[in-house]
Amino acid sequence: MSRLSRRAFLAVALFSAGLAQAQLSIEITGAGANRIPVAIVDFPGDPAASRVITATVRSDLERSGLFKLVDHGGLAFDENAPINHADWKARGADAMAAGSIGRSADGRMEARFRLYDSQKGVSLGGAAYVTSNTQLRAAGHRIADYIYEKLTGEKGVFSTRIAYVVKSRGQFLLQIADSDGQNAATALTSAEPIISPAWSPDGSKLAYVSFEKKKPVIYVHSLASGQRIIVANFKGSNSAPAWSPDGRKLAIVLSKDGNSQLYTVNADGSGLQRITQSSGIDTEPRYAADGGSIYFTSDRGGSPQIYQVGAGGGEARRVTFEGSYNVSPRPSPDGKSLAFITRREGRFQLAVMDLASRQVQVLSDSNKDESPSFAPNSRMILIATEIGGRGVLSAVSSDGRIKQRLTVAAGDVREPAWGPYYQ
Repeated sequence: MSRLSRRAFLAVALFSAGLAQAQLSIEITGAGANRIPVAIVDFPGDPAASRVITATVRSDLERSGLFKLVDHGGLAFDENAPINHADWKARGADAMAAGSIGRSADGRMEARFRLYDSQKGVSLGGAAYVTSNTQLRAAGHRIADYIYEKLTGEKGVFSTRIAYVVKSRGQFLLQIADSDGQNAATALTSAEPIISPAWSPDGSKLAYVSFEKKKPVIYVHSLASGQRIIVANFKGSNSAPAWSPDGRKLAIVLSKDGNSQLYTVNADGSGLQRITQSSGIDTEPRYAADGGSIYFTSDRGGSPQIYQVGAGGGEARRVTFEGSYNVSPRPSPDGKSLAFITRREGRFQLAVMDLASRQVQVLSDSNKDESPSFAPNSRMILIATEIGGRGVLSAVSSDGRIKQRLTVAAGDVREPAWGPYYQ
């Protein structure tokens, strides 16, 4: 039995401060070529809870771009009902899910479901999630993740969260939301800019740069308690924090000794170590998936390009060679590819490099992309871009076929960071 208590606690901790919210709305602008047809019937039981959960599951699967929802005809039956697989096959469904909503022994809501392969006429398994009335959408995300993984072979990311910064009415809001942009909550409000949010590997903390002290200072912010510590406040600029995969260190950029250079520091601010020694500007570090090296941007060769250096320092090697401007490296969690921003014919666009073949593909058709961030399953990449002079977020699949757009009704949205798997 899976429990959603940790997420519920985080939501209460964020909302209890009474901070402002700004919901993201999502628009699907492209879908996969071969979508899996799937039917999600209504779940019997508590009608209101059923509507929330099934609507969340259907929305998650549809916006992924990998599934096509088959009309369920208003049918409702639970996970133990006999299934007429021939009927669902005739309706065009390769898979279907049925479930129920009830009360657990402690009075909380319990969502049960089972997934079926309509073509083979067999069960693909099921699960039950205990949750509160306020966390029904979280249970829906977990069900959608289960279905996604069973039908694609990849782990789903519907239960993950995203962080981003909204500039609205002269204020900067650091916000946390579900991966679909819903349940937005503000973790920090400031009259000064907030940039470069980065999730800790366990999803409990955010590192970011705040200008509240009238200069860039790096903080680590515990999302559950709201407690913050200063990790770097040296002379000059303190910027671009990036977590090591084990969560013990941060790669950061400091200008305290002259030009911006890479350093590492323990997550509590101790153990500062310089990593690069160059006459150029070294910035935007990101640890490789295995933690053994760090990708970064540098102009040491005359133009901004991406380099790679050992996590403990050493000689750096150049990674990008195509074009005169390649910045913001983001290695994928599976270690297979590298996303970055490239300038082509005056347009700043999202590109991805296959690290085995070194082949590069431009994924976006916009003009001002920045701040790429991989989903934890490496399937999607979240970016900030500009449309009509306004900052919005976009998500694109690593093959470029699936595209989404996320906007806030009032305000510019920037600095996206996709969180880790739900823990």
